[in-house]
Amino acid sequence: MRAAAAAAATSTAAALLAPGLKLCAGRARVSSCRLPLRRVAAMASAPNSSFRPEEARSPPALELPTPPLSKFKVALCQLSVTADKSRNIAHARAAIEKAASDGAKLVLLPEIWNGPYSNDSFPEYAEDIEAGGDAAPSFSMMSEVARSLQITLVGGSIAERSGNNLYNTCCVFGSDGQLKGKHRKIHLFDIDIPGKITFKESKTLTAGQSPTVVDTDVGRIGIGICYDIRFQELAMLYAARGAHLLCYPGAFNMTTGPLHWELLQRARAADNQLFVATCGPARDTSAGYVAWGHSTLVGPVS
Repeated sequence: MRAAAAAAATSTAAALLAPGLKLCAGRARVSSCRLPLRRVAAMASAPNSSFRPEEARSPPALELPTPPLSKFKVALCQLSVTADKSRNIAHARAAIEKAASDGAKLVLLPEIWNGPYSNDSFPEYAEDIEAGGDAAPSFSMMSEVARSLQITLVGGSIAERSGNNLYNTCCVFGSDGQLKGKHRKIHLFDIDIPGKITFKESKTLTAGQSPTVVDTDVGRIGIGICYDIRFQELAMLYAARGAHLLCYPGAFNMTTGPLHWELLQRARAADNQLFVATCGPARDTSAGYVAWGHSTLVGPVS
């Protein structure tokens, strides 16, 4: 059986090699195998050669866009959050206006900034983004303030009601106040660490299904929410699609925050050679869910 398996593996490996190259047989001879490099070079330079490495990638790589701005100011608004939704909306608007007055062209809000982060609160504070108006006061404020201040706004996240489902949703607004993209959190945060924290977003929220890349006045932005940052594959996809910046509003807690918050930001930045911006709510030790805070902008060489 072992001999048959080895023969099958050898046959498969040989079939995967480029035409004209031979597999060195036998384990004892692998270290002394010499590939015919001159022959490979000749094949590559021959006018009618079948050796076309540029065709090995399918689909071909996307041409990456040139950033519209080479330098701009980013503001991370680490907001205190209360049970008073009207107060939270007014407080967020004031913070955005202050950031814009200080020269910020891109403003990022925290995850779930318009109400408490809890399964009981998600349905109560949820908004119908598609309906807009009075059905979505947080959404309407963000659209209006982005337009009036002519900034790009990554609106953290709010609970979104769509049909019978609730989503943890980030809205991105252009400087004209128009909705440029909407990201529904893909990886819901379900955690159970005995004696420390238990929380299950899946009790009330539905997971999003799509990655989100948005072209804005400051560049192409890949969007994730909180636990989405844990998954390198999503960041790699954004990098492959030409993102200049990754934005992750997130409410890490006092257990996962010290362990993973900075580590994951630096990993995503280094792995993909992109800037990574994160924004969390301000820490409130009297809240049922205590956020870690530490909003951060990380560079690709960190």
